Parts: sequence; structure tokens; C-alpha cells
Amino acid sequence: MRLHSVFLRKGCVLPNRLDPDREPVGDSWTRLEDLDAPVFDTMVRQAGWHFMWIQDSCARRGFGNSRESATASALTHALGGIARRFNAAELDSVQVASYLGFHMATVTLQPRQVQQQTSVDYTDEI
Repeated sequence: MRLHSVFLRKGCVLPNRLDPDREPVGDSWTRLEDLDAPVFDTMVRQAGWHFMWIQDSCARRGFGNSRESATASALTHALGGIARRFNAAELDSVQVASYLGFHMATVTLQPRQVQQQTSVDYTDEI
């Protein structure tokens, strides 16, 4: 998993002709396989849509017997912490520490929104 990886909520609508390869992540998300956020942003904007950065990060911890399992656990928790009104997320950071044979990872995601309009509607927040 690379920094600036893009995750799309299942059902996320993309502009016509934009159909990147995706890998399932849990039940509700997919990860874009070969595109990081800056490249994906350029592709979305060239299609006349917007890939908006939302200023509200979500950090979660996960534990495991290996760095990979701890990171996967933390990622699952962090994706679950992204508000339902956002249809995408970007991997901002991964930190892993080892303690007496187990690993603890902290994953931070930035909520993102792929949409045709130029502003995010927060009316469904309440």
C-alpha cells in the first residue's frame, strides 16, 4: 500500500470513460490499483469533474502479528470512520510500531469527494 493511494466507496460514480482498475478492500471500498491521488485528480478534472479534498482526517489504529496485518486492520477501521457522505479517501500516512512481538499500526485517511458539481453539499449531515 502506497501513500496517496485512492479508495473509492462501492457505488461511487465516476465520469464517463474513466474506469480504473480496482481491488476490493472490505465490503464497502475498493482501492485504485495503479493510480495515486495526484494522477487520479488530473484524470477526473480532465473529464470536467472534481476530486475534492475534505479537511477532516480520520486516523485509526489496528493490531496484528505482523506489520501487514496491523496495517490492514488499521486501514479497515479508518475506512469505516470516513463519513458516509464522502465517496472516496486518500491514504495520508501509515505508522507502525512493534511491542513485545505484536505490531500496532496507525493509518490516517483524508476524506475525498468525486463529483460533477463544484461544491460539497453538507445538508445530509444532520
